[in-house]
Amino acid sequence: MLDLADRPLILDGGLSTELERRGHDISGRLWSAQLLLDAPDAITAAHRAFLEAGADIVTTASYQASPEGFARAGFDAATADELIRRSVALARRAVQEFGSGLVAGSVGPYGAMLADGSEYTGDYGTDVGVAELRAFHRPRLEMLAEAGADVLAVETIPSLIEVEAVLAELDRLGHPAWLSLTTSSQQTRRGEPAAEAYAMAKSVPSVIAVGANCTEPAGIGVTVAVAVEASGKPGVVYPNSGEGWDAVNRVWTPAGTENSLIGDVSGWVGSGARIIGGCCRVGPDQIHAISETVRR
Repeated sequence: MLDLADRPLILDGGLSTELERRGHDISGRLWSAQLLLDAPDAITAAHRAFLEAGADIVTTASYQASPEGFARAGFDAATADELIRRSVALARRAVQEFGSGLVAGSVGPYGAMLADGSEYTGDYGTDVGVAELRAFHRPRLEMLAEAGADVLAVETIPSLIEVEAVLAELDRLGHPAWLSLTTSSQQTRRGEPAAEAYAMAKSVPSVIAVGANCTEPAGIGVTVAVAVEASGKPGVVYPNSGEGWDAVNRVWTPAGTENSLIGDVSGWVGSGARIIGGCCRVGPDQIHAISETVRR
């Protein structure tokens, strides 16, 4: 179980970033989840690199892994189930080899399955409501919990409607989880007040932390402070490198000069963050720097 009372815990960085750096192709619809089938040992090695860099928590390669996503890629339900559970086993193997660490089961948004960049807009169309989103998230949440994830990392959630759906499922499941939004100027990607989303988590006991990820480093400390105040729970913060993702051309665009990934880690802690790491384009070197700053 996560103990957030003693000191902030260090989360890993971008798993796909590290896999790509090691020469693996993650350009397909399944992103790093394709390697659950093609190169499972590579996933374990990437987890191990983050643990050696100072991470206390490694996140499974299941962000893009869902029964629907695997079905769209041509896999049957049994294979999807096996691969999602395998993501936990691979992370657990890295923790056991290293000798310590916790496993967070990554639960990406509905838009990640669509693979069209809509996780950064929350625009899923009028046919996707709370009921549909609950049905989408339920199987993977259950599989990751049953497979032995210490905590569920519900991340990059872009809208209030999806927050409502995942919180309902987390309350039903009762497994420890954190809720992390992708935000812009203290708003969801749909332009709604992020504080409303965080306040919704206040009444869900299994949600142990709330915050933001896959957001530019600049200003994310303010967002975490809002999350902590609105929810009454510890904060979780793991920004990206500050670069932007061009979903049409599938390339990264340069970061603005105001973004410095590890420049305000102390400020994040001061804002109430108790789980701190990185997201896209953040590798073991940056996690080591974050770890050193927090531990000082």
